[in-house]
Formats: sequence, C-alpha cells, structure tokens
Amino acid sequence: MGSIWELDFYSRPVLDENQKKVWEVLVCESPLETRTKIDSLFRYAHYCPSTQVNSVWLRTALEEAISKATEAPKRIRFFRRQMSNMITKACKDLGITAQPSRRTLVLNQWLQQRMEEVYPNEPGYQAGTSPSVRLENPLPQRLPDALEGQQWAFVTLQATEFAQMHEWEIGFGEAFPLEMAQLSPQTRIPGVLIFSPRALPLAGWMSGLELAWLKFEHTEASRLLLETGATESWILANIKNPQTLAEAKGFEEAKQKANGVHFIGVQSDAKAESFAGFWLLQEVNLF
Repeated sequence: MGSIWELDFYSRPVLDENQKKVWEVLVCESPLETRTKIDSLFRYAHYCPSTQVNSVWLRTALEEAISKATEAPKRIRFFRRQMSNMITKACKDLGITAQPSRRTLVLNQWLQQRMEEVYPNEPGYQAGTSPSVRLENPLPQRLPDALEGQQWAFVTLQATEFAQMHEWEIGFGEAFPLEMAQLSPQTRIPGVLIFSPRALPLAGWMSGLELAWLKFEHTEASRLLLETGATESWILANIKNPQTLAEAKGFEEAKQKANGVHFIGVQSDAKAESFAGFWLLQEVNLF
C-alpha cells in the first residue's frame, strides 16, 4: 500500500544572526488505522536558512528524509496553501504525489508541541510571531447529483467500539488511533451515515477528496458541510426540519466533547452490515 507522509515547510518564530526568520521542514508519517502506534511513526525535522528557501532545498531535504525512512511515501499531504507551488515542485521532482489536505493530524500535534517546547528554547525566539494559515475559503459547492445519498442519519458510537474497526468490512476508508485525541473509552463519537444504492461509487468518489471533517453550519441557511482537501467545502445536506436541526446541533456539541473526533460512513441501506466507505475524522485548528 505504501505510506503517506504529512509535510510542513514554513518560517518559524525564530530569528537567525541576521535577524531573518528561520525556516523549517517537518515530515511525519500519517496513521492509516486505529491500531497504528503513534511512537512508531516516522518523523524528520530540519531547519532551513531563509536564503535557501526553494524547491531545490526542499527536494534535497526530502531525499534525506527518505534515506532515513523504511520506505518512500506514495503521497505527501500538506495543508499550507501558501507553499503549494514549492512543495508540489519538490515532490514532483522526486516522483511523489503532493496532496493538499487538512488531514494532517500528527503534523498539527507535532507543530503545537514544537511551538510550546522547542522554539521557545532556540536563540532568537520571537514570542507571538507564529505564522498563520488563515486564508479566505471558497463558497461550499453542491454535491454532483449522481453522488448524493438517498438518505442519511446522525448516529453515535462509543470510543471502545473503534478498537474492532480493523475487523469491519470497509471498501474505502481511513482512520487513526483515538489515543491521539486523548479520549476516554466511554466517549460518544458522533457521526453521519449516508445510505445510497450507489454506495460504492459514492464512497470511491469521496475517497479521492482528502476528507478533512464534517461541520454543521447554523447561519441563515442551516446545512451540513463536508470539508475536503486544503480549501474545498461541499454541501452534504440542507437542514430545515426542526427535529433534524436539533440532531445537527447535538452532533456538533458531541463533536466538541470528543475533541473534534467524528466519523462518516457510506452504506447501501440502513440494514447493511458492511461499509462501502468509512472515515474517522477530526476537526482541528491548523497552525
């Protein structure tokens, strides 16, 4: 199958001797299932002088990372849109697919840990100068008609039930160990199940979207959004029924209690015992 890596290449809140921002590349392996051991995931970090920030330096750093890993990645995920051209070029030169994605959960935790414990101990640290990825997002799109589910429902599962996820019959999907989110075994994990006679094509299409998270948007038009890639947003459902509206609010509340963890599943009907698709998701605040 091959591994998937997560990458960030950006300036850090540290100045060099010339009062220029120090840059850094971080690379880590994505967990792909609930049984993944976080401590066993590959990680690589390397500072870069501001005068050498280009795709050639990044490609060389990636070559070094690959030489230290047990295998080269088949894909590299990155969330920082500002660096898209440089990251894509470096990966292309190595024959690796670069994938814009907000599914960079290990990387985001690692960045947070370094912001708190590593950079403040570096000479030239500048507090309060952390970079931001806040950019304007495009408007949510409608799902293609042929891919809309016929029915859907809000559901919950207890965290302990995901211990058996590797035994479930799943066509397309991805997960991560719940220990990353520091959840108790009794935590209720909210989710959405989509039912469609075209369950497998729908799940196959979703698998190519780099699923990030589900979000209930309660504004002028209440709707359930599916966030994908680095910027894309899809309208999974418009919600007008009062009962469904209450369930949607409950979903969002439960998601917050579960540290952003939730799931989306695709089945042929409500009686199906297998999943055409199943993804464990987590909404995070990207650095």
